Amino acid sequence: MMEQARVMQERIAEIQKALNARRFEAASGGGMVRATVTGALRVVSIEIEDAFFKTGDREMIQDLAAAAVNAALVKAQEGAQAEFLRMQQQLATGSGF
Repeated sequence: MMEQARVMQERIAEIQKALNARRFEAASGGGMVRATVTGALRVVSIEIEDAFFKTGDREMIQDLAAAAVNAALVKAQEGAQAEFLRMQQQLATGSGF
């Protein structure tokens, strides 16, 4: 039992390390605004097309940046959930542990 718990802790650490290295990207405004986040839910970058700045609509740019970041964060959370679900399934079937 203790061995299984140790192996599970190691597997969780591996999953977290892998997720931290992954990047998740999302866009808004028809691709005019793109955000990239890590699996650790950290924002890596926000890219805004130069042409979009010419509109002068600051509020829209801010809203689209927030939308892109939020969408990327959702993708990262879904990626984490999928990894941990996979681990649960392996536990249930006894494979990999």
